[in-house]
Amino acid sequence: MSFLEVKGIVKSFGKTEVLKGIDFSMDKGEVLAIIGSSGSGKTTLLRCMNFLETPDSGMISVDGNVLFNSDEPPYSDALKREKRLHFGLVFQSFNLFPQYNVLKNVSLAQELRRIKGKKLSKDEKKAILREIDENSRRLIDTVGLSAKVGSYPCELSGGQQQRVAIARALALEPDILCFDEPTSALDPELTGEVLRVIRELKTSDRTMIVVTHEMNFARGVADKVIFMADGVIEEYGTPDEVFGDPKSPVTKAFLEKSLENI
Repeated sequence: MSFLEVKGIVKSFGKTEVLKGIDFSMDKGEVLAIIGSSGSGKTTLLRCMNFLETPDSGMISVDGNVLFNSDEPPYSDALKREKRLHFGLVFQSFNLFPQYNVLKNVSLAQELRRIKGKKLSKDEKKAILREIDENSRRLIDTVGLSAKVGSYPCELSGGQQQRVAIARALALEPDILCFDEPTSALDPELTGEVLRVIRELKTSDRTMIVVTHEMNFARGVADKVIFMADGVIEEYGTPDEVFGDPKSPVTKAFLEKSLENI
């Protein structure tokens, strides 16, 4: 059984069918790049997998655990939050808390997860906070921002903010780390900063899904590539298969246009 199984995911907004039956699977430690034009359904797919949207039908499982099945009764908000923890999502617009410094942005979700609503002694709480602080600093160091732990988002470049967002997503130790166009708001120099971090994460055998418009990155880093068009998977295979020998005319046209702009 594959580590991630996505079967028959359908999602509509009003009369507009955005996802029209998405099926794919991944093995643990793989990196999947999802490419395609704007409006093809890439972001909606990520949002469905992260329970920010609820699919109309289909099934999602991670490591043999069914996280979503449209045949089951609707999930409560609390259960959705628990299921969401299997995925981490890095947004294209960073979404950092402006009132908190880097360290607090990375540690906050851990604190809410492990302390809020729990009956803990003073010593237990102190021990957990110390552990969270150490873990947060380690993750901040992983993305190369140890010197910025006390800085606020307004004091950081876009690339630095996105690296903080990556550290924050890693903090809850998701099974699968998802990126939604992580470099779309960055200039070329800052894009390189973020892509280097993602490349380094690949060496740690981390399972990742990256929605990206960076064709060279997708070709050089991904184990598998999905090309989406009009709410369906038009092409799915290794980078050599998708970029080197695409079967679909729609894929060929998209790649020719994209590669002209590189």
